[in-house]
Amino acid sequence: MNIHISKNPADLGEISGQKAAELIRSAIAEKGFANVILATGASQFGTLQTLIDNKDIDWSKVTMFHLDEYIGLPLSHPASFRKYLKERFLDQVPPLKASYLIDGEVNPEEECARLGALIQQLPIDVALVGIGENGHLAFNDPPADFDTENPYIVVNLDEPCRRQQMNEGWFPTLEDVPKQAISMSVKQIMKTAHLICSVPDLRKAQAVKDCLEHEVSNLYPASILQKHPNCSLYLDELSASLLSQ
Repeated sequence: MNIHISKNPADLGEISGQKAAELIRSAIAEKGFANVILATGASQFGTLQTLIDNKDIDWSKVTMFHLDEYIGLPLSHPASFRKYLKERFLDQVPPLKASYLIDGEVNPEEECARLGALIQQLPIDVALVGIGENGHLAFNDPPADFDTENPYIVVNLDEPCRRQQMNEGWFPTLEDVPKQAISMSVKQIMKTAHLICSVPDLRKAQAVKDCLEHEVSNLYPASILQKHPNCSLYLDELSASLLSQ
């Protein structure tokens, strides 16, 4: 794992976003297209903005999937990840070749099957991911399913995960946070050629320490990133502050 420690979240977003842009351009130059996975949440603000600012990416050759979405949350809700990606990314760049957003308002098992059939046809070049305060990867909360071959799965959200969403301001109370979501599975994420993992802020410091300094375990879901051959982890001084070295 390549670990980069920036001074602050702004620097982190600039460096991680530039790396993502470089990998997308390289895939297009090599193959004529690129397939990407985009994450959402506060940790991705800077990374996505830097990606948008790279005006020389030919987005018409890029196909996008996204990591996760709450079940039952309407597109109009401020916490909708579809809304997030539409407003913060898709509306800010030229039209993509294709974009496959998760619809949490339809039958979740059918939606998992629909997206799974699509992503299995398209090897992924670059994925932007983060690490949750509980160590989750996408919405794979501990103990995460490391074994399923299904690309997308229905997951139950634990209280630390739901509390994080409330504390970040996406929901007014804990009871308002949905208890289930559709998430890309751990195995599907690990099939990506290059992972860009952006993890700013002090509140992520314990999760970063757990996922880097423990043995790989589904109790620390993002610890699986230790096994990926091309994972770049972008931290800031606060999120890296509890690391032993």
